Amino acid sequence: MAGRFPHPCRGPAPRRELLRIGGLGALGVTLGDLAPRLRRAGAAVPLGQPRARNCIVLFLAGGPPQHETFDPKPAAPVEIRGPFLPVSTSVPGTAFCELLPRLARRADRLCVIRSMTTGIHSHSTSGCFMLTGHEPTSVAENVPASAADWPSIAAAVGALRPADDGPLDAVVIPEGLVNNPAIPWPGQNGGFMGAAWHPHLLRCDPSAARLEIDGLSVPAEAVRRLGARRGLLESLDGLAIGGSQGLLEAQRVRHEAFELLGAGATRRALEIERETEATRDRYGRTKFGQSVLLARRLVEAGVRLVQVNYPREPGDTTSNNPLWDTHVDNAGRLERVLCPTFDTALAALLDDLAERGLLDDTLVVAMGEFGRTPRINPSGGRDHWGSVFSVALAGAGLPGGAVIGASDAHGAQPTLRPVRPPDLAATIFQLLGIAPATEFRDGLGRPLALVTGGEPLAELVG
Repeated sequence: MAGRFPHPCRGPAPRRELLRIGGLGALGVTLGDLAPRLRRAGAAVPLGQPRARNCIVLFLAGGPPQHETFDPKPAAPVEIRGPFLPVSTSVPGTAFCELLPRLARRADRLCVIRSMTTGIHSHSTSGCFMLTGHEPTSVAENVPASAADWPSIAAAVGALRPADDGPLDAVVIPEGLVNNPAIPWPGQNGGFMGAAWHPHLLRCDPSAARLEIDGLSVPAEAVRRLGARRGLLESLDGLAIGGSQGLLEAQRVRHEAFELLGAGATRRALEIERETEATRDRYGRTKFGQSVLLARRLVEAGVRLVQVNYPREPGDTTSNNPLWDTHVDNAGRLERVLCPTFDTALAALLDDLAERGLLDDTLVVAMGEFGRTPRINPSGGRDHWGSVFSVALAGAGLPGGAVIGASDAHGAQPTLRPVRPPDLAATIFQLLGIAPATEFRDGLGRPLALVTGGEPLAELVG
């Protein structure tokens, strides 16, 4: 099943220039990377019956270890299994690592893939594979982001199934993904489809006393002046003869900018301080925990997909142990920081969505770019391992308590039902009502299949 999806921004003006054309620059307002994606008119996308209206992706950058999360190996030697014990879950016969006690009690809401594999041991390129569902041409580390990259899953969802209402279709918080020393990963945005497909990157710290988003801290007086200026700009647009593509794009950008800066459901969703102290405590007062809470607020306000990237701590761009990249002191980092933060936030999200009647309509995916080596290294760490790792999903009517695939006795290779990124991407698209066989057209008008070399997981979409 294929639908015609015209390229929305052939020969687009840069987004900053479009915002300047729209008059926002004259008020000193710069949305920067938040600059709204250009709306597409007349797109025809083949949709199935969506099981999920929205999606939240928790991306555990750095690579969480399968052994100390969802696939413990208690019978393996200590240099393989590590110092932690398995813990029983709410699903008989299924065990998680003891570092995830809250999620263990909610295992009946989770579906765990224990046989995810990319075969790539480099952060950026394995990450690109996971984020796009398309195998990168290089498996080297520090491959820079490029305008030739395949669009990310977030970009494709935002473009092919935009929000029913509001200016935000796909959002990434609280920061982008980079390798040390701040080298952006490929596969994070609209790639060769251009700025019109880019998800909105909202750089922020929701755990701060006051949430401020880069490029969106606008004084009240400026907002008032924007309202007055909007009428003038629309009047001037009406005088334009014809309807050049550049002018139409500028109008769409300006409309979305006014919509976001004005008082609306999406803007209110960004006001995380509206949450009770108890709710904020429930998610954990960490940057990651509060970002997950903000993601819930955004999907509740109608944003189609929110991707929460696990944020770096101060100094992480020079550390040899940033994020989940535990080359040193794997056990200590997991026990003190990483697992409690993740366990608290995801458990709170599952409970909160269920209590609000949103879990059946929201797909939740927790994944990283790869796993960690089966054998602990001399520094007490685990190194990069793309051969097998775990991914957890929930919501959207998925079969709670299911376990898909298996790894071997050391957690080194898949032994049952290997799952590759195209399979995961196809599953996400299918659950959101986007046929994986959907065709879209690149800047040269060539038809491209949304997913190649993968099929939705029958255990999840059947």
